[in-house]
Amino acid sequence: MFIATLIVTVLLVGGLLGSAAGKVTKQAAVLTNLTNVGVPEKRIPLLAIPETAGALGLVGGLFWWPIGVAAAIGIIVYFVLAVSAHVRVKDKNFAPALFLLVLGIAALILRIATH
Repeated sequence: MFIATLIVTVLLVGGLLGSAAGKVTKQAAVLTNLTNVGVPEKRIPLLAIPETAGALGLVGGLFWWPIGVAAAIGIIVYFVLAVSAHVRVKDKNFAPALFLLVLGIAALILRIATH
């Protein structure tokens, strides 16, 4: 079961860091997507902070499971809010956020199951 936890963690960390990088570097697609849901452009890079913290927490959680659980919970909350922001404005471009949410849920379940 730890192998599954490791695989999900690596996928989720990669997704989180990729998402954070898009926000920090202000990639055009990211800016468009987030401004469509009402995030002011100057605040978009700040959204990379919880994503990066979540990624670091997931990696730390491979060595001490409570950190991984806390990180997964934070990631789940972050992406529930992200998906809701898209749904609130009827934006249908929320598949990436939904995918990371599902990976966050999987990471939480696996981290709890393998401690």
